[in-house]
Amino acid sequence: MLTAFINFFLAISYKMGYFGVLFLMTVESSFIPFPSEVIIPPAAYLAQKGEFNIYLVVFFGILGSILGALINYYLACALGRKIVYSLVDRKIFKFLMLDSKKIEKSENFFLKYGNISTLIGRLIPVIRQLISLPAGFSKMNLKNFIIYTSIGSGIWTIILALLGFYLGANEELLAEYYQELKIFFEFLAVIIFIYLIVQWSKIFMKKKKSVN
Repeated sequence: MLTAFINFFLAISYKMGYFGVLFLMTVESSFIPFPSEVIIPPAAYLAQKGEFNIYLVVFFGILGSILGALINYYLACALGRKIVYSLVDRKIFKFLMLDSKKIEKSENFFLKYGNISTLIGRLIPVIRQLISLPAGFSKMNLKNFIIYTSIGSGIWTIILALLGFYLGANEELLAEYYQELKIFFEFLAVIIFIYLIVQWSKIFMKKKKSVN
């Protein structure tokens, strides 16, 4: 199954070029469920063969992720929480494998960790595509949203590009690494969060001492 997917997206990547990477990653990052794991690695593999430039693959992959995230962000801002929740329980969104429970999960994640969740969430499967919605509900500062989304998307895209560049010809090994990636990024997200909390605590204590 994975081999068929990879071959299919190798063909798409070759025909659509960088625009294909940009478009598909925009779709993947929006509310439409679409795995980035079958977009970036095939394009990176083509870069390894000399068909693409690996830096441009990464650039357009990140740009697409940001654009898709902005679609979700502005939709959430414009429609509001109540309308979005009522819409996702309709049949068409069931077809897209979306429901209010998944959005609620991403919203709880956002409420628990705050703005930094838009960075951490980009590294966690399922949360990754939907974390932009609660950011939009809360009207998170747009500049911070783009920065956090860019960093999270950049980490994810670069890792996928490296896998595709070095392992793209070995589908079985690539499939094994996909499974390990999910565990790795969940662990990495926790580490990043703890690190940021420690740094913010230090800054807060310094400000508190300076005030006193």
